[in-house]
Amino acid sequence: MAQLLSFRVYLSAETQKASPGSFKRTQKTRKPLTPGQRRPVTPVRKPQNLNLEVSPHRAVSAVRLMRIEFGGAFADLLNEKGKGSGSNEMSYVERTIGFRTRDLDDRDLRLVTDVVGGTIRWRRYLDHLIGSLCHNERTFRNMEPLLLQILRIGFYEIIKLDMPAYAVVDENVRLAKIALRPGAGDLVNGILRKLVTLKEKDALPLPKVEGDDRAQARALATLHSHPVWMVRRWVKYLGLDEATKLMTWNNTDPGFSLRANMGRDITRSDLVERLNSLKVPHELSLHLEEFVRIKTGLQMVVQAGLLKEGICSVQDESAGLVVSVVNPQPGDRILDACAAPGGKTLFMASCLKRQGMIYAMDVNEGRLRILGETAKSHQVAGLITTIHSDLRVFAETKEVQYDKVLLDARVLDSVSSPRERTCAGTVNWRTWKNLQNYRMSFLILPPNPEENQGRVEAFLSRHPEFSVDPVDRLVPSSFVTSQGFFLSNPVKHSLDGAFAARLVRAL
Repeated sequence: MAQLLSFRVYLSAETQKASPGSFKRTQKTRKPLTPGQRRPVTPVRKPQNLNLEVSPHRAVSAVRLMRIEFGGAFADLLNEKGKGSGSNEMSYVERTIGFRTRDLDDRDLRLVTDVVGGTIRWRRYLDHLIGSLCHNERTFRNMEPLLLQILRIGFYEIIKLDMPAYAVVDENVRLAKIALRPGAGDLVNGILRKLVTLKEKDALPLPKVEGDDRAQARALATLHSHPVWMVRRWVKYLGLDEATKLMTWNNTDPGFSLRANMGRDITRSDLVERLNSLKVPHELSLHLEEFVRIKTGLQMVVQAGLLKEGICSVQDESAGLVVSVVNPQPGDRILDACAAPGGKTLFMASCLKRQGMIYAMDVNEGRLRILGETAKSHQVAGLITTIHSDLRVFAETKEVQYDKVLLDARVLDSVSSPRERTCAGTVNWRTWKNLQNYRMSFLILPPNPEENQGRVEAFLSRHPEFSVDPVDRLVPSSFVTSQGFFLSNPVKHSLDGAFAARLVRAL
């Protein structure tokens, strides 16, 4: 009987709440129908407003950023359903700003992915610069959401992508004028031209790291676009130099790892063969035999249908190593207590060799439904049972024997990241007292080794029936701490940060 603990670094997109009337257009409310009435059938309308002058990747990026900030969309791959999803995105553009642009080509799709992801990662930094270059703070604070997204895109393209300034200014001004009004375009023109001048003079209005600890943390948070509380925590536990290295790594363009789907008897060699046929550069994982790393070409992998067909999954190796700590075996009954979006669930199911069951629990019913559909394409649906519940409620009312419980529990101040969305549920330590029938568990904890270790020790002091089960036989030695825990260091290993402690309960 065993219990496991782990952590993953998450950043906040620091989203704002939409205010009434903040969008350019609002949907009209429909009057309810009286009994017997039928709403008239609306004929399918072909797009009438086609504008070939507006840059398609900027229009799609602006609307996608609006949807992420206000509508709960994910900062994921634009083209996750294949080439047809580009037109789906254009339909959002038409509904939001009233017109379509030309269709997205492959270059546009790559740019949307780069611009959306980068703008989210650097949002605090970009907003500081935009606010600094506005006429006054009120102009920035009261700016329309679409106008602000257009400016964020322009600033990101000029500063971080180093695109030709004249093209960025011209095309973002055009988008603002056509999507909003001429005055909005004039504002974009003035602010972006200020930015270009200051960049050429190497005189961007950035804060200096000076003053007391709080002032330094605020400056670092702006320069590296991280939440202030996270900067203070990292500096406290890691020191200024290591914290800066970690923030720098966290804002680099992420590479991706692909996991060959063993549930469909797909080997890494099979996956490599498909990547070679697509001419996608790759290298083999040094840590896991199912994984391949790629820096570029993910859009080609998606368009070729490798994800949709269940040939492989996008999954960071740190998550794969966590599954190694769980060590799923054929015949195991494993409860994944915060399963969505399901990456570790699917990997564990593929390890069962068609014998056993993964019980995937989550409070988000919609994401569980997506997990179930993905399990079908991965041919492991018969090994996964979804449970729509909160573990805190489930553990109070159910007495079920599991061989292992994967408990992905983040502390209350953990928030989502551009790199990966957090699970929907949070489990506190009091839940442990209700896990007497469970043999193994796993928790995600705060991003510093001392606090992780302290929480494990605090739990063990209250539950002497548990002891640490060293992970050295399950993961490579470079990931094993002196206490026998698993720890991946982003700077050292070029993987997402994760901490895992495996605890065994005496029979």
